[in-house]
Amino acid sequence: MASAISFRKAFWFLVACGALYILSVSLLTIPLVQKHVFYLHKVQTSWWQNLNTPEQFGFLTNQVQPLSIPTPDGETLYAWHVVPIAKYTANEESLLNDSADSAHFTDTAAFSLLSEDPSSRLVINFHGNAGTVAQGWRTDTYRALSSGAADKVHVLAIDYRGFGYSTGSPDEQGLITDGVAAVQWAMNVAHIPPERIVLVGQSLGTAVAAAVAEYSVRELHTEFAGVVLIAPFSDVRTLLLTYSIKGFLPVLSPLKPYPVLQKFFLRYVKDTWETSSRIVSLVHSSQQVNLHIIHSKNDPDIFWKHSEALFYAAANATSPQGMSLKQVDGVKTRRDLGEGGSIESWNADGTKKISKQIVTIVSQPTLA
Repeated sequence: MASAISFRKAFWFLVACGALYILSVSLLTIPLVQKHVFYLHKVQTSWWQNLNTPEQFGFLTNQVQPLSIPTPDGETLYAWHVVPIAKYTANEESLLNDSADSAHFTDTAAFSLLSEDPSSRLVINFHGNAGTVAQGWRTDTYRALSSGAADKVHVLAIDYRGFGYSTGSPDEQGLITDGVAAVQWAMNVAHIPPERIVLVGQSLGTAVAAAVAEYSVRELHTEFAGVVLIAPFSDVRTLLLTYSIKGFLPVLSPLKPYPVLQKFFLRYVKDTWETSSRIVSLVHSSQQVNLHIIHSKNDPDIFWKHSEALFYAAANATSPQGMSLKQVDGVKTRRDLGEGGSIESWNADGTKKISKQIVTIVSQPTLA
């Protein structure tokens, strides 16, 4: 009798879990709910911190200057300009006299160091979903990006519309507009030529970076020094088939035995972010492209096979006739890094360079 009662409890518990799951997935078909869950732009850990005082995030006084970037459709983007540490040290006195007023950023010493130095380089960083430019490890990323040439590499980090202090509400076309506004600000206001600009995207930011690079080549006839995609995905519909929130809460993978249901829910995806097709268009349209794809094999959120697919798509796009996977594998170069992963490269006539690095993060023993 006791076993029968336990069985019924377990049965109804599973039924309740299944019903809750179906209800949650059904709610995602509502555009407003879908937008908030996908972009998570209202979720942040810096509610009680003032983004206009970057020093509280570990930067030197006035090493980071907040600024505003207008978009052509009337939104205002909040952004940070990060001065490289060696450049800061050499110009500390003038930087300390800078105003933190984002409305007058072009009058600052920091802006002059960026725009008037012919050796300066600019990394435009597009972050992932949720939070702000100061969220979590993003500030460490900016320091790492400029450390390669600590006297030359400046970083421009933006918050998309609806994120942080930026106005508006996010959607696919809006974020692409934001990214284009950022690169046009860099070229037209800061006067940094595109051959000194690198676009870097992480997670959601890879879709933005790829779209901006593709638009710039196709519509503006502008090519950047490089495009770096960290943990990219092929497109949202493909991503959702394997995606788990924080590696724990699956979205559509529980419906794998029911492909009809998966297809039904995928029909309601509003912002599809077709990165794979945009990468193909970018490679086709460019005279030269320098594309780097980086992914952790241990990534709990975005399966590393997405990077594999993007690499093959980009390499295939360098050939007018197209190539099979076997043909690509026969020509690409590969370097095995042992436990650290591997690097694969594709070089088409020296003008279109594509690389993919799959990194294996080995857990280290905890020291007592």
